[in-house]
Amino acid sequence: MPHLTIVANIHAKPDQVDLVKAELQKLVPITRQEKGCINYDLHQDNSDPTHFVFYENWESRELWQAHMNAPHLQAYSEATAGKVDEFVLNEMAHID
Repeated sequence: MPHLTIVANIHAKPDQVDLVKAELQKLVPITRQEKGCINYDLHQDNSDPTHFVFYENWESRELWQAHMNAPHLQAYSEATAGKVDEFVLNEMAHID
């Protein structure tokens, strides 16, 4: 079975960029240690500082789902409630 690629686009409210960025950065080292995580890379748009992108690869959808239910993701959701304008997540498959 092919790996699962996740592309998550997060748009912080303009007055909440620093808080959202700090909370996103907290996720990186914890998530990279999770079972099934191949890579978990956070990016910030050079021309729009409110726009963040996670580019992730997981060994399986089941292991990614475990990540999505992990306590550190719940803590992130609570810390950023009402501070994000838009969140769009795409589950993707690599095409050779």
